Amino acid sequence: LSYATDGFKYVVFKNPDWDFRTLNLDNDVALADKVDNGTTSAMDPNLKEFFRNGGKLLMYHGWSDPQVSPVNTVNYFNTVLKATDGVAADSIRLFMLPGMRHCGGGDGPNAFDAIGALAQWFEKGQAPNQMVASHSTNGVVDRTRPICAYPQIAAYSGTGSIDEAANFVCKSP
Repeated sequence: LSYATDGFKYVVFKNPDWDFRTLNLDNDVALADKVDNGTTSAMDPNLKEFFRNGGKLLMYHGWSDPQVSPVNTVNYFNTVLKATDGVAADSIRLFMLPGMRHCGGGDGPNAFDAIGALAQWFEKGQAPNQMVASHSTNGVVDRTRPICAYPQIAAYSGTGSIDEAANFVCKSP
């Protein structure tokens, strides 16, 4: 609620004293869309030209995101694949992180090297199919886990610590 409230306070109404209890769904949501002017609503799934020109799209989302539904991201990913007639299959990856909140944080491992993975993809042509994410408490890593290219998930191998990525494999659900 705080993300949305702050968005309406500071972006839509430009009034830090705005009270969410005054929200008028009939008018204020339309006003928010007008103020946004499509900036945060990039919904066009036809990215054929982007991919044909060598573009790579690495997406990630936390399953515990309280602001943006993770299902929306999964749906967008699937819609891009469908709209691009397979052109995107080698140029797009989605990583869903269990326990991660909005863009980071949360109970699950959520720190990972997306930029390094993207650089490898561009420079060496190696699309990332899994990365290792870590969770820290008080600055100390206490858990690592593989994050797998959607739709695969990390599955425990049955031996070793459940807090070590090496004891998991990526597989289809």
